[in-house]
Amino acid sequence: MKTNRMDHICIAVKDLKQAQKIWGPVLGKSKPDVEYIDESEKIKVARYWLENVGFELMESTSSDGEVAKFIKKNGEGIMLLSLNVDNTRKAMNELQQKNYPFIGGPRPFKGCEFAFIHPDKMNGVLLELIDFKGNEFDEN
Repeated sequence: MKTNRMDHICIAVKDLKQAQKIWGPVLGKSKPDVEYIDESEKIKVARYWLENVGFELMESTSSDGEVAKFIKKNGEGIMLLSLNVDNTRKAMNELQQKNYPFIGGPRPFKGCEFAFIHPDKMNGVLLELIDFKGNEFDEN
């Protein structure tokens, strides 16, 4: 599998607006570069661009969302790392042949797909593969 780059890092937070006040000055940004709600994933996101890597703060929009569950179990903090790949499905097939377990199948997002490798295989890290190729700023 070819990894193109680190795509983004996600921090699970309880209060997105409060987290922006904490992280913004450290990142040298007065506001996020991109903000969105992903209803299917039950998250509200503030994304900051650091060079070509996204730094995301994520708040759950539901008490049964994955971010809420993560915070309940682990507290706020780094929830996942995401790697950009050419094709999520091909990367999944290749890694599944090498016994990498995935959580569900590929999921749609802004004209691309992403998938999660189970953290039990990745030293406790939830790893996402995503094949996003566009300019995110053009899609808002």
